[in-house]
Amino acid sequence: MSQFQSHHASHDREIESLAEFDRVVSAPGGLAHHRVQAVDLTGRTDALLAADATGAVFLGCPMEPRAAAGVRATGALVFPPIPGLPFDPYRGRLYSPEELYARLDEGYETTPDALAYDWFQQTRADGDVFASMLRAVHDDAVSDALDELVAGLRVVGVMGGHAMARGTEEYAGAARLGRELARAGLTVATGGGPGAMEAANLGAYAAPFRDGMLDEALMLLAKVPSFTRSIADWARSAFEVRGRWPGGGASIGIPTWFYGHEPPNAFATHIAKYFANATREDGLLARSTAGVVFLPGAAGTLQEIFDNATPNYYESRGEPTPMVLVDREHWTRTLPAWPLLQSLAKGRPMESRIALVDRIDEAPDALKRLGG
Repeated sequence: MSQFQSHHASHDREIESLAEFDRVVSAPGGLAHHRVQAVDLTGRTDALLAADATGAVFLGCPMEPRAAAGVRATGALVFPPIPGLPFDPYRGRLYSPEELYARLDEGYETTPDALAYDWFQQTRADGDVFASMLRAVHDDAVSDALDELVAGLRVVGVMGGHAMARGTEEYAGAARLGRELARAGLTVATGGGPGAMEAANLGAYAAPFRDGMLDEALMLLAKVPSFTRSIADWARSAFEVRGRWPGGGASIGIPTWFYGHEPPNAFATHIAKYFANATREDGLLARSTAGVVFLPGAAGTLQEIFDNATPNYYESRGEPTPMVLVDREHWTRTLPAWPLLQSLAKGRPMESRIALVDRIDEAPDALKRLGG
């Protein structure tokens, strides 16, 4: 079983694939009290009509009308698929880069990622309560899938700005950091976007390969330094690297359509993309149970530092988790977050769980020292 196949006991009654459905429907008790998420059941009418569906809930499962009527008659709730949406609000699994970037050869604007962002922009402006409900259902489904994925894993967050360009030493350092953390048995999680986030996910992807692979990949990616000129070219260059070295290491990206101008990076093999940025931010930090490394960034990274510091201060999530800030000059002079973090931590259990280092390559040892 791979590190990403753990399945928490509280999710044992969730059915998220046709194979799971076929196994459950033929077992004693049938579908009673199960939750079926986004599984196409149009070819399972006879099985549905014969099953005990007492207390079952069907979330966005296509099925024939007589099958829907039949399971309702035995006590099931049926939430039908919503036509015309560029996303599935009931999805049972996280996104993959291939799914979000489908049809990239026709231009980024045709991809599911771009279409979902366009829908978000339109519905956010008109204040439609139905659209708000769909966004909330989608984000809750993504959180559920993310919880299933990370159960039992040691997750370390890597935070940093989107402006860090490919081809820079800073980008290469963030990639080497991601690789070292992954090789140490940690699951790397980032905000899922460009810059430092992409670099850390790239490093985790490179972890199973020889060291020279990352150097070669960095050279290829440097030809398209940023997404700002062309998202399509930026994404294609990442898929070119993935095509040359298939089967890289797993990691997590947690981006948001709230910042839709920042596309998701293709090196995060599992993508939990949200509409609500607040849900995304809190979820990313809460799941970084092995600690968080904060690379130089601006307002977003600064917010993440104190979003993480608050539960550590109050111990609202239990024992404080390690926090490592990288680049002394940046965090003491450019954006002096470190002195304030030190003041907050003084005399509290979190004081022994924070560190400031000068260089990216010092971060893994600092994490170990802090108990991450």
